[in-house]
Amino acid sequence: MKLSGADILVRTLIEQGCDVVFGYPGGQIINVYDSLHKYRNELKHVLTAHEQGAAHAADGYARATGKVGVVLATSGPGATNLVTGIATAYLDSVPVVAVTGNVPTGQLGTDSFQEIDITGITLPITKHNYVVGSVEELADTVREAFRLAMSGRPGPVLVDIPKDIQIASCEYIPQPPVQPEERFAAKEMRIRQAADCINESRRPFVYFGGGLIHSGAEAELLELAEKLDAPIGCSLMGISGVDSDHPRFLGMQGMHGHYACSMAMHHADCILSLGVRFNDRVTGNRAKFATNAKIVHIDVDGAELAKNIQPAHALRGDLKLTLRELLPLLRQKDNAEWRESVEKLKAEEQKTVDSREGMTPRNVLLALNRRLGENTPVATDVGQHQMWAAQNLHFHRPRRFISSGGLGTMGFGLGAAIGAQMATGERTVLVTGDGSFGMCLNELATAVSQRLPLVILLLNNGVLGMVRQWQTLFFDKHYSNTVLDRKTDFVALARAFGADGARADTPEQLEAALDAAFASDGPFLIDCAIDKDEFVLPMLPPGGSMDDIIVKIERQGE
Repeated sequence: MKLSGADILVRTLIEQGCDVVFGYPGGQIINVYDSLHKYRNELKHVLTAHEQGAAHAADGYARATGKVGVVLATSGPGATNLVTGIATAYLDSVPVVAVTGNVPTGQLGTDSFQEIDITGITLPITKHNYVVGSVEELADTVREAFRLAMSGRPGPVLVDIPKDIQIASCEYIPQPPVQPEERFAAKEMRIRQAADCINESRRPFVYFGGGLIHSGAEAELLELAEKLDAPIGCSLMGISGVDSDHPRFLGMQGMHGHYACSMAMHHADCILSLGVRFNDRVTGNRAKFATNAKIVHIDVDGAELAKNIQPAHALRGDLKLTLRELLPLLRQKDNAEWRESVEKLKAEEQKTVDSREGMTPRNVLLALNRRLGENTPVATDVGQHQMWAAQNLHFHRPRRFISSGGLGTMGFGLGAAIGAQMATGERTVLVTGDGSFGMCLNELATAVSQRLPLVILLLNNGVLGMVRQWQTLFFDKHYSNTVLDRKTDFVALARAFGADGARADTPEQLEAALDAAFASDGPFLIDCAIDKDEFVLPMLPPGGSMDDIIVKIERQGE
């Protein structure tokens, strides 16, 4: 059948299994929006308040499902407004396809109204991007974008479509959904060498990240830990890859990770690193990181192997397939002394846990935790609240913790929560702070217009808490531009958008507000007051090693 380029784009998105797209219309993509109207019963479009919110929503959709998230924007400022969202997806390896309209082909490079070289701008933050040169190429370009976004290490792909190609027509031949490139295990020789190294270990530690969740290797991970009699830790991106209540799981490792997890990794003699990159928040001073351990690093992306830390064994391959070949080569271990050492670390950690009463961050998050269901997605913004959520919330299924790790994007959370809710159909929680929430709170309009059951838990301390914490500890309490001193009434603001809300200054008020929020059929914001001088602990000082970890800070009055 002969269709316009705009119709071909929409039909190809439907063909690829896309059920919802997020975006914002404009002059150079208006033809696509006309086609969206035509196919509105087959493909839902969610109009956001801003293109950045649309990009984060597509990202949240992808993180919660493993499917490709799709975002649409017009040329010029519409396209550039996607950049932060695309970069967020890129640094966390999230499969997103961004489609932008552009000026007609003959006007490219002439500085036409709202013309921008969006492919040049996004080249460093996409796996690949395309300018569609003819309508005949359009369908296959979109299919290739989906395949590439899903394959290997996932990531965002951008497709820029000039307006004349949206208007032109050609034959459209439907195709089945594309499949990602075939997965492969690491080379057999490297697997056998790694197995010999692992079999010699007496203090093994299993460490995983978001790559494990993408690979779907959760069962293999647990079998590995049982066979090695090893504790398990994860990066921020790995949270929800293992049931938080599993007896071997020590939680998150790193700058603000759980004490027992970070120290067990520090004292291990063999670290099995699965789908995780050794960034600075994980290692601290790399010269002093895990100096007694042989590292076995398995990752689908060969560029991550030996990039930051030199492993004893580097295995490039899909985690699930590689672990399936590795497991039969490993001997069953019984590491009684190592287990005892880890239990002592867990006991030491318990001594440092904040056990104060009242509206402490930990108590607030534990109150939320008691209400989370088995399948509840939790999105976060970035800052202290993000770390408190990572430390205290429990997850029982993969893809239920949705947070910006690599880029650390303040303002990510509300759009991501919208995308996760629409992806799963589950009541979704956003944990945010007053600084982060102020960046993209305009997406409350989207949540209200879509009648989404969102619980927004806003930890309000009136400051930019994480930066203030650094200023307290390392900059002689020079609180330069971290005191917000804003008069915003967030509950009144939520109601102005059409949402509901309540303020919580006491534990009793918090319990009542959470009950109301989880009973609501729309967005419900809880403005939860916490003290500006609360700290995220443990904390690894910048440039420090695990020997420098800070577990307790005396507060005034203690």
